Amino acid sequence: MFINILILLALIGLALGFGWLTRLAWRSHNAFAKWAGSLLSGLLTVVLLLVGLLAMKGLVMYYTPKYTPAPNLTIASTPEQIARGEHIASAFCIDCHSTTGEFPLTGGVDLADDLPIDLGSFISSNLTPAGPLQNYTDGELFRALRENVDEDGKRLLMMSGTNVRNLSDEDMLAMIAFLRSQEPVQHETPNPPDAPNFTALLLFGAGLFPDKELLQGEIVAPEKAATAEYGAFMMTFLDCKLCHGENLTGGDSPIGPAGPPLTHIKGWTEEEFIATFRTGVTPNGNQMGDLMPWRSTGRLDDVELGALYQYIINQP
Repeated sequence: MFINILILLALIGLALGFGWLTRLAWRSHNAFAKWAGSLLSGLLTVVLLLVGLLAMKGLVMYYTPKYTPAPNLTIASTPEQIARGEHIASAFCIDCHSTTGEFPLTGGVDLADDLPIDLGSFISSNLTPAGPLQNYTDGELFRALRENVDEDGKRLLMMSGTNVRNLSDEDMLAMIAFLRSQEPVQHETPNPPDAPNFTALLLFGAGLFPDKELLQGEIVAPEKAATAEYGAFMMTFLDCKLCHGENLTGGDSPIGPAGPPLTHIKGWTEEEFIATFRTGVTPNGNQMGDLMPWRSTGRLDDVELGALYQYIINQP
């Protein structure tokens, strides 16, 4: 934060300096110096002021996230809850919070490595009971998942870029039960996990990072079945649309992977779709790349993958 504030102050100082040069140029008796100097230094003043204002907006927005008081929760952690939470975590959390693609969720992955531009450092947290979660109440952990702030109300920027907040309340509780049930593994990760640089704050101020509205009320999942309806609900918490676009016709995010359109899946059978996520190989024999989280998505069961398939093929 300190370096970002220094850069912001330097920008403001440069803008004031070029503003002063604009005034000097305008008072010049030389016509060329007057007009050329005024236009050039004036343009630089305006540009630097706009950049500074966007960065200031991003700085304020980043460090003043919206959140509500943590709910008063004590989770029973039944065996059924823990099993359901493990299933969700294996298909959703493991890509970011494991360096091996397997449990335990010890974090340590710098998620900035997959971004096309340098936005700072975003190192995933150790989610075992030996990591930062040991300081969270169950209610604070629920709020971290739903509102993407830590126990002190500080923004979790990379978390807010995912759709984990849309998990049903029942699955949220199951996830927390599983996270609490893991064996503690000592693996130090930064706390807070996100260290955005000045470029990230500038993009945040420009609206290129999400600043989502708080969700209201309970989230209840529809009946689990291999239907387009259940697939549509799964799409709200999986991150498919972040890369493949809102209508799955191809992504165009300037700060994240731009996935291809998924319209070709309509030519696959459901069995081929499921086999693709189990093996990483498409029906045409193409190997899916590492940016596509097929290994974790392939841990979804046949009903869940069938629901995703039904949703995709029923898109206009």
